[in-house]
Amino acid sequence: MTLKTEGDVQLKGTIRVPGDKSISHRAVMLGAIAEGKTKVYGLLTGDDCLNTIECFRKMGVRIRRDGDYVEIDGTGFDGLKEPVEILDVGNSGTTIRLMLGILAGAPFHACLIGDDSIAKRPMDRVAHPLRQMGARIDGRENGSFAPISIRGGGLQGIEYSSPVASAQVKSAILLAGLHAEGETTVLEPQTSRNHTERMLSAFGCQVEVDGLKTMIRGKQALKGTTIHVPGDISSAAFFLTAGAIVPNSELTVKNVGINPTRTGIIDVLEEMGADIIIEETASDEIEPAADITIKSSGLKGIEIGGDIIPRLIDEIPIIALAATQAEGTTIIKDAEELKVKETNRIDTVVKELTKMGARIKATDDGMIIYGGAKLRPASVDSHGDHRIGMMLAIASCLAEGKTVIENSEAISISYPDFFQHLNELTS
Repeated sequence: MTLKTEGDVQLKGTIRVPGDKSISHRAVMLGAIAEGKTKVYGLLTGDDCLNTIECFRKMGVRIRRDGDYVEIDGTGFDGLKEPVEILDVGNSGTTIRLMLGILAGAPFHACLIGDDSIAKRPMDRVAHPLRQMGARIDGRENGSFAPISIRGGGLQGIEYSSPVASAQVKSAILLAGLHAEGETTVLEPQTSRNHTERMLSAFGCQVEVDGLKTMIRGKQALKGTTIHVPGDISSAAFFLTAGAIVPNSELTVKNVGINPTRTGIIDVLEEMGADIIIEETASDEIEPAADITIKSSGLKGIEIGGDIIPRLIDEIPIIALAATQAEGTTIIKDAEELKVKETNRIDTVVKELTKMGARIKATDDGMIIYGGAKLRPASVDSHGDHRIGMMLAIASCLAEGKTVIENSEAISISYPDFFQHLNELTS
């Protein structure tokens, strides 16, 4: 789909972004393998999470959905049935990697596929530790890429030192460890998102965290529960950044998840000089949430790297846009993980923002952005990457004239109402 957007606007008002994608996936997955009923409020109804629901329906789990409310009749782990059909994850890396962790403990065969983007994303980072635990995994290039098949069961707990700080890798191993003999331990080089640990605890499972070490004891049963999914901070990041960089703007995003492993975007905006106010609203839930208000202000270039990168990896495209409007130079480093997202986000960000007049160059592990750019309208392309598409839509607000965004439909993967909300704030 091709979309034309008009620049030279300001953003004012209040919105609620969709439910957190990472939390929504995990609520469905754990609800499916728990014993009893699980109720999920505020589920993200984007394509990725709907694919997760369909995968579990194909394994015999009864799931009813009414808008963003979902009711799951958990089968217990042993109640999962061998799927007759191939499990299609669509565009969702979270679904395929976490599903492999769950299926590693299931004594049956399953095959998983996805779209063209999934076919390019590395699966060996998950397949390798799961094989160590006893799962039999095969696929393209010896299980390095989808389509990928797995026959599980008979797992043994391991201690695994992950070479990357990845919540998907950690979660896959912990979910496999849940159905393994003995204890499973994951060591990470930096702290990654902890949604799986929090969610497992909410379902009655004991998980121990000691610094960069996470441990789970096998053969624990999960019990159905009620989950309230806060707004996705990765989705909110696009409007928060817009509020900071689009002149004469002031907006509030309600009920945004502020899990400390996800708030790197707020830390960066504050360090760059953004005028931002956070009012916590849900400190007693499984995941904390807040209303966040931001006003346009002058930003300055900074250096971003090290331990903060896993806390904002999905927000780097919009941070790069913010940096084009800052005073001075911004350096983003230690972000090699961007190369294996829906696109190579280093190259894609550089290519598309350059079309709009940004001064930006790629490095081996990030990018260098020179501030003070006056963006111009252009014909740009999301390349099927939802976060690139949203970043370009916000960039178009700064460019006087019409910007054409090719493949804008990709945005529905995580934010179906994005353009509706953008229109509300600019009206």
